[in-house]
Amino acid sequence: MTTSITKQLNVKGKIWCSFFGHHFETSRNITNHFKEYKCTVCELEQTNDEKGKIVSLTPKNRIINDTLVYFYQKRHHII
Repeated sequence: MTTSITKQLNVKGKIWCSFFGHHFETSRNITNHFKEYKCTVCELEQTNDEKGKIVSLTPKNRIINDTLVYFYQKRHHII
């Protein structure tokens, strides 16, 4: 029952975002220049690519971001 309600809310969110645009908030800071964003309405996830453009967050991009976090923390002695 709850999955059908969640699907209905997600569809309504996608329709809302198609008319009025997404409302992105930073969900995760990778480094000072790379961030992950998430739409608060339809839960679309996006990130920066190597050229600074915002692209959708694919599993490949998620692995790249995790690796960047590891190297960033290692370099700045956060680990």
